[in-house]
Amino acid sequence: MRMTSIAVALVASSLAGAALAAGNLAGQEPIVVAVDLGKPGQHSFVPNKLRFETGKLYKLVLNNPSNDPHYFTSHGFTQLIFTRKVQVVQTRDGKTTTLAEFKGAIREIEVYPGQTAEWWFVPVATGRVTDLRCGIVGKDGKSHADHGMLGEIVIE
Repeated sequence: MRMTSIAVALVASSLAGAALAAGNLAGQEPIVVAVDLGKPGQHSFVPNKLRFETGKLYKLVLNNPSNDPHYFTSHGFTQLIFTRKVQVVQTRDGKTTTLAEFKGAIREIEVYPGQTAEWWFVPVATGRVTDLRCGIVGKDGKSHADHGMLGEIVIE
């Protein structure tokens, strides 16, 4: 009986160590995924289909090369991820500098013309959402989503 208890303790101990090592999601190198929010004169997400995997750390780089501000909004997506942080970054003299960092629940990010934001997150549930959109309304009274700024996100 004593030998069985020792064997069970050793197996449990080694499994607990493996769980701790595999469970340190914040210690991973992030997988970088870049998305352009619009182009001059065009409302679109490029790419407009994003794919992620649960348990991996991502750095979603949201660039806005257009002349208009744009939202990256997907309430379905935010229900499937854990946000580690969002950073506002700027490139100065060829070096990226972090200007601000936000933590906690993030529902949408607005990126101004010529600017970049980084959304660091870990997907925690699988699903497919089709509610990625830019809700900014233009001078014509239509949203950027009405002009085609829509997208899909799949988490496997």
